[in-house]
Amino acid sequence: MKIESVCILGGSGFVGGHLVNRLRAAGLRCTVATRRPHRHRELQLGGVRVAGVSSFDRRELTQLFEGHDAVINLVGILNSGLGGRFETVHVGIATVAAQSARDAGARRLLHMSALNADPDGPSEYLRSKGRAERAVTTNAGAELGVTIFRPSVIFGPDDHFFNRFAGLLRLPGFLPLACPGARFAPVYVGDVAEAFARALRDPHCAGEIYELCGPEAMTLREVVDYTARHLHIEKPIIGLGDGVSRFQARVLGWMPGKPFTLDNYASLRKPSLCESNGLNRLGIDPTPVDAVMPLELEGQRMRLRYNRFRKLLPAFLRRRES
Repeated sequence: MKIESVCILGGSGFVGGHLVNRLRAAGLRCTVATRRPHRHRELQLGGVRVAGVSSFDRRELTQLFEGHDAVINLVGILNSGLGGRFETVHVGIATVAAQSARDAGARRLLHMSALNADPDGPSEYLRSKGRAERAVTTNAGAELGVTIFRPSVIFGPDDHFFNRFAGLLRLPGFLPLACPGARFAPVYVGDVAEAFARALRDPHCAGEIYELCGPEAMTLREVVDYTARHLHIEKPIIGLGDGVSRFQARVLGWMPGKPFTLDNYASLRKPSLCESNGLNRLGIDPTPVDAVMPLELEGQRMRLRYNRFRKLLPAFLRRRES
């Protein structure tokens, strides 16, 4: 059966925006479900439908999914307490999405998980991701083909990884870096979107799990050093030992926004590296960080300099006039 229409949960986020553009370019009709449709009117350009959802209950999602050939679930959070609890957001929504997609007669369900997802994993984030995978496969039924993706950390324009450290590097003083030896294989958001698109049109991908990684492994310290170098920032970066990293997580986990928590600390202790890269299995050449981020970070640096110039220009002109 040819896939012609897709409903995407979490389609207004970082990965979702890239995926919607990729699917729309392939001629698919896309519906993006979001709690706040008025904030995402730009998605309606090019024929994308933005639908409001309130409770993510089974009846509401079944009605939303009706008439769609496939459902994609991208919903996820990094910290419990920011917009919901891990169990509610990861397991609860994944369960209802699978049940509702089956009830609505969809043929495919693509689910975004995480590398190292495991019901017995080291952190509640990874454990809830593992339970969500199990819930999806258990509730999908025989007619709904499920494909699960487990990416390492995802990078690209406006990401929440390199750009987060770019913001921290601009703060005054030194940067105390917890878990500097944590290892990742950053995967490009465009490759992730392409993986979803290819799996969607290939029925043989049903029942498969794809780990998604970039071509190189980097430690967290290497990521921060890389970001600082391309921003032309010279700043002392102090790698913290295990005990101090844990203490930092305990302190920052009580701060507004929860910038770093004990659960994040526990996740970082397990390398986010692929055993078998699903991008290669799907015929996609993984994009290196160097192909994307130098231009992105240089653009950030130039925009920051331009904004500073704009702020200083009126005062400079006033001084010249006087």
